[in-house]
Amino acid sequence: MRLLLVEDNEQLAEALQTLLAGAGHAVDRVADGASAEALAAAERFDLIILDLNLPQMDGLSVLRALRARGNQAAVLILTARGAPEDRIRGLDLGADDYMVKPFDIGEFEARVRSLLRRQAGLRAAVVTVGDVTLDLAARRFSAGGAALDLPARELALLELLFMRAGKVVTKDAIVQSLTSLDDSLSENAIEQYASRLRRRLAPHGVHLRTARGIGYYIDRSA
Repeated sequence: MRLLLVEDNEQLAEALQTLLAGAGHAVDRVADGASAEALAAAERFDLIILDLNLPQMDGLSVLRALRARGNQAAVLILTARGAPEDRIRGLDLGADDYMVKPFDIGEFEARVRSLLRRQAGLRAAVVTVGDVTLDLAARRFSAGGAALDLPARELALLELLFMRAGKVVTKDAIVQSLTSLDDSLSENAIEQYASRLRRRLAPHGVHLRTARGIGYYIDRSA
C-alpha cells in the first residue's frame, strides 16, 4: 500500500518511514503542511499519517483541504495534541483515527493495518481464495497450511490483488500503490511479477487473470 507520512520531527519521521517500509509499504515523507497538501492533490495514497503541529500549514487545515477536494484517503492523525476538543475537531473534519504522542509502536502498526483493511473494504483480517490464505495482521500468505514465501515486490502485488479479490486492479493503480516518488516500477516488471505469481498460485486453486490492456485480478469464481 502507498502511504504519505507528514511529520516535521525528523528523527520520528525517519523511524516511522523505516518501520512502514519494512512492512512492505511504499512511503513518501514530507515535513510541512503545504507540501503535504500539494502532494496529496497530485498523487493517490491509501493512508495519510498526519501530524497537526506543522510549519507552513497546520494539519487540520491540510485535512480540511483534502476532504473539501473529495480526497478519500484514510487519515490517521498522529499528534501531541490530546485534548478532547482536539480529538473531536480532527474526527469531525474527516480523520479516520487519532493517536496521541507518545504512543506504543505495536498499537500504531495495528491501527495502520486496520485502516488499510477498512480502506480496501475488508471487515476480516484474513482473506482466503482457493487454498491460499492472507493473514493481513502478519502480512503472511500460506498455501495448504504451509507458508508461501515470496520476494517483497511479489508479496506486495499479491497482497494488493487479494485485498481487492474479484476486482480488476489497473496497472496504474498497481504502480501508485507499490511505489513511492523515490521508486519506480515499469509495466514490464509488473507483467513479470504477475507471470511468476500466476505459476505459483495455480496449483493452489488461485487464478490470477489478466484484463487485457487494463490490469489484473484474482478470479473468485474459479
